[in-house]
Amino acid sequence: MKKVLVVEDDPQVRSVVCAILAGASISAESASDGEHALERLQREHFDLVLLDVGLPRLDGLSVLERLQKFENPPKTIMMTGNDAPETVLRAAQAQACRYLTKPVDAHSLIELVHEVLDLGPTGPPIEVVSARPNWVELVIPCTIEAAQRSESFLEAIQKGVSPEVAEAIGKAVHELVLNAIEWGGHFDPARRVRISCVRTPRLILYRIADPGPGFQFDALSHAALNNPPDQPAEHQRVRADKGMRPGGFGILMVRALVDDLVYNEAQNEVILVKYLS
Repeated sequence: MKKVLVVEDDPQVRSVVCAILAGASISAESASDGEHALERLQREHFDLVLLDVGLPRLDGLSVLERLQKFENPPKTIMMTGNDAPETVLRAAQAQACRYLTKPVDAHSLIELVHEVLDLGPTGPPIEVVSARPNWVELVIPCTIEAAQRSESFLEAIQKGVSPEVAEAIGKAVHELVLNAIEWGGHFDPARRVRISCVRTPRLILYRIADPGPGFQFDALSHAALNNPPDQPAEHQRVRADKGMRPGGFGILMVRALVDDLVYNEAQNEVILVKYLS
């Protein structure tokens, strides 16, 4: 059975989190401060650490940074009552897998713990080029795990926008990042995708650059984007003939979700803009 260490100084929160995990048949032990947690982690193996940010003696982010020096550091979910972009992005810099905002919701906690425990071995690290709340820039290896981890932390810059706008941006960025990893990077962890996100009072802008040679829209016969007006499902026939999975609506969907979508000449870099009303 996989083991989880809950590091939380509030005894009531610590007890509740451990009880929630135990109720889901997840083995959970606890530590009350950062120094105690590091002592246990040096002696015992844990598959996952649920790590509070505001700990006595040694804060959670400092613990996380020290864990990265371990030969085989455990996966980590940061728990925070302060989900300010600065806090969340520092967790990303220290290679946390995800973050969770307190008060903890039982369903979300169990779902997130299972998601992180099910992840494969963490690959090359995510490089945080800029962690300013209005300008976040990441360089990620071309893996699904890195894409999922980066999207989790990029959501921090969207704090305060309406749920509808946040959902639209999230879906659009998810599609474009996966395209960059699959078609530009060929799922090669040695290759990198650069993701920049800029926020102003008027807009949120993403720039995604992949390491591939690019493409041309008119060559995408397998995409819904190029369907003849009188044959709205023609690309599905093409995909079936090529032995490709069903789909092909990605770019069409992204265009419907954002306000502007602009590619460079090679089409291995794209900018999307969502205006904030």
